[in-house]
Amino acid sequence: MASMESTPLLSPASTASSETLYSDRARSVEHDTIPETATIGRNLSWSSAYILVISRVIGSGIFATPGAIVKSVGSIGLSMSLWVVGTILSACGLVVSLEYGCMLPRSGGDKVYLEFTYRYPRFLASTLIAVQAVLLGFTASNCIIFSKYTWFAFNIVPSDFQSKLLAVGLLTIITIIHGRFMRAGIAIQNALGWVKIFLVIFMALSGVYVILFRQNSIAPRTSLMPLGSSGLWEELWKDSEWSWNTISTSLFKVFYSYAGLSNVNNVMNEVKNPVRTLRSVCIAALITACILYVLANIAYFLVVPLDEIKQSGELVAALFFEHVFGPKWGRTFLPLMIAVSAAANVMVVTFALARVNQEVARQGFLPFARTIASSKPYNSPFWGLIIHYVPSLLVITLPSQGAVYNFILDVEGYPGQILSLAVAAGIVLLRRRRPDLKRPFKAWLPAVWLRVVTSVALLAAPFFPPADWKGDVDFFYATYAIVGIGILLFGILYWYIWTVLLPKFGNYTLEEETEVLDDGTSITKLVHKPVS
Repeated sequence: MASMESTPLLSPASTASSETLYSDRARSVEHDTIPETATIGRNLSWSSAYILVISRVIGSGIFATPGAIVKSVGSIGLSMSLWVVGTILSACGLVVSLEYGCMLPRSGGDKVYLEFTYRYPRFLASTLIAVQAVLLGFTASNCIIFSKYTWFAFNIVPSDFQSKLLAVGLLTIITIIHGRFMRAGIAIQNALGWVKIFLVIFMALSGVYVILFRQNSIAPRTSLMPLGSSGLWEELWKDSEWSWNTISTSLFKVFYSYAGLSNVNNVMNEVKNPVRTLRSVCIAALITACILYVLANIAYFLVVPLDEIKQSGELVAALFFEHVFGPKWGRTFLPLMIAVSAAANVMVVTFALARVNQEVARQGFLPFARTIASSKPYNSPFWGLIIHYVPSLLVITLPSQGAVYNFILDVEGYPGQILSLAVAAGIVLLRRRRPDLKRPFKAWLPAVWLRVVTSVALLAAPFFPPADWKGDVDFFYATYAIVGIGILLFGILYWYIWTVLLPKFGNYTLEEETEVLDDGTSITKLVHKPVS
């Protein structure tokens, strides 16, 4: 899907000097092509960057979403097909992020790419990213999975309050660790990331063990009929639901399971050898996740009866372990390991999104931007963590825990597809407008167009009603799309008021000025200049 060019963006010898030379004007959008080192230094090696990606990708998705996907689409065959299609489309999105990340090697991810590509209307792209980062930049889903699997392991049916309390406790502890003990936080998330990888490998090997040695002793009828059965193919596709609305919401869940392949793009200022590391780490993580996801799904279907999978909610992995290893190990120890895996995901998401919030603040699009952009008081993006903490806390505590998990995934996924469409289309635009830019990684253009077409199709899908006119969380089937569009429309309205309407009535223009904070962080101030 991509080709690589050997020409580096900047030679190693010139990188440091370039950062020094351009320190007074590095906030210019045009200078996003120049690498920038964070004031807290480059602390992420190749292995740390790999864990940052793979631990973000392998989160609650593979342990929680297969049950919801099978329940929605009805059959094993269609479910597995969507995982394969989702993998291919996620790879198309990845090569887009790789071209952008190697071309514009700075922290911020999509924020940097959209600002660089869509400079008019002025400040619109930056405002939409700021609204999306604040209102949708939460990590509630994995906190919820952590809580559910922990209570399940101790055979406790929690109250709604208990579930929320444990989820909020995890979020709070991780925020404190990353804010106060940054290097320790990196070490912890690295260790938990490897635990997570071994857990999924163990799950996959358990499915192989069952089919070879215990196929007849697990359940009277597992999801997959015994190998060699004449009705296997028909059974795989039985009860398939081919509604495009249903397929699209299931694809959103697959995409969620691959979310984070571009996680390193958010923290490029802290990565050693950023361009070289980005090119290899993300592809390695994609291959790892693809193999593990396919094997894990096969393991579920080999062991757990289909009806149980459909009714499992977010506990399909717990049922799998209970079927294979019995009530002691299967219901206690291994579900606790899944809870640890969810906690690891919360750590890497919090680590990355705090940096995105910090970059948004550096651009002047958040209140108290000087404070949020600073690395004080603990030489970490402390206030970026707080910005991430607040919406996550609200999403965990305000709704009922019953159906909130799937709804969160859908609401996160829909605006994400709008931004993905803009980013993918941006690659095509820049190929035409800016052929002068160096591209150490160049995406295969058909893959970019496939990503564009898929995003358009998924954005239209919620408005094709399913048979019962309800989504997979018993709401109106297009609720998640309406909420997602509403958030982006709010961003557009906010942009219009503060960049067009207020300057018009106040007789001033908004101008950007660069300021260097006392910790060395350069920020952009938006100042009012009277119109003469």
